[in-house]
Amino acid sequence: MNSVQYSSKLKELKYVKLPIPTITEGNQVLIKVAYSGICGTDLHIIEGEFPCSENAVTLGHEFSGIVVDCGKDVKNVRKGDRVAIDPNEGCRCCDHCHSGTPHYCDIGGINSTIGIHRHGGWSTYALVPMHSIQKLPDSVSLEQGALTEPLSCLSHGWDLLSPVPVGSKILVIGAGIIGNLWVSLLHLQGHRNVTVSEPNLDRLNYTRNLDTGYDLLTPSQLKINKQNNPNYHFDVVIDCSGFCPAIEEGLNLLGKGGKLCCFGVAPPHGTINVSPYQLYLKEISIIAVNVNPYSTVKSVGFIETLGDRYLNYKKLGVEVFSLNDYQKAIQLLKAGKIAKAVFKL
Repeated sequence: MNSVQYSSKLKELKYVKLPIPTITEGNQVLIKVAYSGICGTDLHIIEGEFPCSENAVTLGHEFSGIVVDCGKDVKNVRKGDRVAIDPNEGCRCCDHCHSGTPHYCDIGGINSTIGIHRHGGWSTYALVPMHSIQKLPDSVSLEQGALTEPLSCLSHGWDLLSPVPVGSKILVIGAGIIGNLWVSLLHLQGHRNVTVSEPNLDRLNYTRNLDTGYDLLTPSQLKINKQNNPNYHFDVVIDCSGFCPAIEEGLNLLGKGGKLCCFGVAPPHGTINVSPYQLYLKEISIIAVNVNPYSTVKSVGFIETLGDRYLNYKKLGVEVFSLNDYQKAIQLLKAGKIAKAVFKL
């Protein structure tokens, strides 16, 4: 089978031929991968800015596919089922896991993610445990199913951020795929007073394709609005960029009682300057979102509700590539020419 693997020791990405994995444990499921996305975290991994397996690992933690074989203990799916993957799990033994917060787990959590620490979906086939599988309803396509993992993270973020009263003034920073998914979710929930800030005009045009009527501004235009109106502020700022200067600017644009949602993943060495006095004066809340604990089912529900109105690849700026075009896909994504790249296997 064909795979794209990353070696953290060599800092090298390679297109390789590997044998199809075989089931060796009763709880394993063999998936023929259909669609597998490139995440911003993958780009951080390739740049050496995000920790991953010390051994060569097949990347790809956002993928959908079809079940082709099951271990003897698998009861939740069978051959032919269309599925999406939840790549994150805890150890099920520690206090965090027993408290319902497996994403805090020091053994599992982000330290054992499929496609980061275990072989993932940038491959013709993937071997995953049965508890990492979510069946897709007939109303959800395999293309949409590849968005299950990022939308599950949004679902977790939405739970942490809520309530957000309709009519709130909201700023979304970053118009990559995550920003556009937040735009879609906010519009679905009835929010209309939303501004999107993005320096890349190509990406901003993809947001325009979603036809939400939201204000689409560059960071420069956002600053001009603030200079012209000292009272220019937002009730909620959702950062999808992970870019520290943009996060700082978003924090400064919050009004009294405002909420900052740090959704984009910043590099581990990144820092922001925060004024504790301003936090006190405005009673600002800062909310950070870490992956997707128990939110995959909600994600599939969002996908069903969002449907083709929002989750059309062309509208979202998602471009599909064959796996052997991985270098081109990564290059276009880094350059901001597309909002997201997805491999069609």
